[in-house]
Amino acid sequence: MTDRTSRDRKQNPETGEGSSLRDDHQPSNRGPDRQADQLILLRLGEVFLKGDNRPYFIRRLARNVQSALSPFPGVRLETPHGRMLVWHDGSNQEALVARLQQIFGLTSISPAVSVARDIQAMSVQATTMATQAMETNAPRSFRISAHRSDKSFPLTSPEIGKQVGSAVFDATGLPVDLTHPDLTIEIRITRRGVYLFDRRVRGAGGLPVGVSGRATLLLSGGIDSPVAGWLLLKRGMRLSAVTFISPPYTGPEALDKVTTLTNTLTEWGGPIRLHVIRFTDVQKALRQAGPGDLAVVLYRRTMMRVAEKVARREGANALATGESIGQVASQTVENLAAIEQATSLPVLRPLVTYDKTETIELARRIGTYETSILPYDDMCSLFIPKHPETKARVDICQQAEQTLEQDMGQDLQATVAKLVDEAEVISLPRK
Repeated sequence: MTDRTSRDRKQNPETGEGSSLRDDHQPSNRGPDRQADQLILLRLGEVFLKGDNRPYFIRRLARNVQSALSPFPGVRLETPHGRMLVWHDGSNQEALVARLQQIFGLTSISPAVSVARDIQAMSVQATTMATQAMETNAPRSFRISAHRSDKSFPLTSPEIGKQVGSAVFDATGLPVDLTHPDLTIEIRITRRGVYLFDRRVRGAGGLPVGVSGRATLLLSGGIDSPVAGWLLLKRGMRLSAVTFISPPYTGPEALDKVTTLTNTLTEWGGPIRLHVIRFTDVQKALRQAGPGDLAVVLYRRTMMRVAEKVARREGANALATGESIGQVASQTVENLAAIEQATSLPVLRPLVTYDKTETIELARRIGTYETSILPYDDMCSLFIPKHPETKARVDICQQAEQTLEQDMGQDLQATVAKLVDEAEVISLPRK
């Protein structure tokens, strides 16, 4: 078994090393003459719809953010009143934003600057932002969007917008457009502090990984199953994975391909344990045990049993596949039913209604497509009948499995247990 783990760093607030999680609900006591500080504002999506369970979801999300940012020194996470602020020194801002975009539960991300609770400080920072934007993006118009949640601040939101906007116009000459501006500078005044930002970066959305249980993913080297795993991560599930190899018919490149795909999923969902099953002998025996056109269904039924065994060892409460109705001849409703009958765990199929174009588009977006199309055969492409069964019957499958048990001299569950016991387990940390 190969185990690799990433070391979580905890920040010392005095030294600024590593990253730390603080739940600081007190207003900032910094004076108006302090320098601007850099931070990233994180916006939460579905988490805020969870009623009494909201604190649990927020804590889980905070832990996920903390873990993802652990490689970055000098980063501090604060969660005042359910909000999330990532403080940093500015040296890795774009890398931080890119990593935060891979954390499920966040809908958008804004690099921001914290300034003193003073209209002059806001005006100076907004002018700086406008000047920088003019040098890089050449906006033709701008507006100030102010929101004052702290009503103790003496100016109203419209008054803040008017005064800061006038200062920006006087300094830059950039025209104001309140309806369709090229540049929007947003100001948020809270009890915690005053923040200015001029962009919103799309987040991954979904739910924090870890709030919806665990599934064991049947992961091949193809396009579909990694995308299915990503969709489950998006719905808050943790993953373990099982893959099947058939040496000498599949070479080491096929396993390397699956390992790379698993590594990509860890970027989005954290550590994954990959169970590698040597399936050659059982695959050959299954091919001989029943009608040739039933081979694919028999493979899949046995793989489901193996995956269930792995799932129970991993503490998973569901299996998951990349199957889609009608995508290939073997993926009919009848065949899916016959395959699922072999396991007592629920089988999740996130791609069940996707067409191939939609799946490929998502694979490109999440970074698995280029690996999936590498020309290394996996075991799913071996010993495929010319005309696979499209309407499998469970009773015929069970007769073939009885023949297999006679040929191998042991019941199918013992065969499955042996496959799992002999599996190689590769522990992959967050990449």
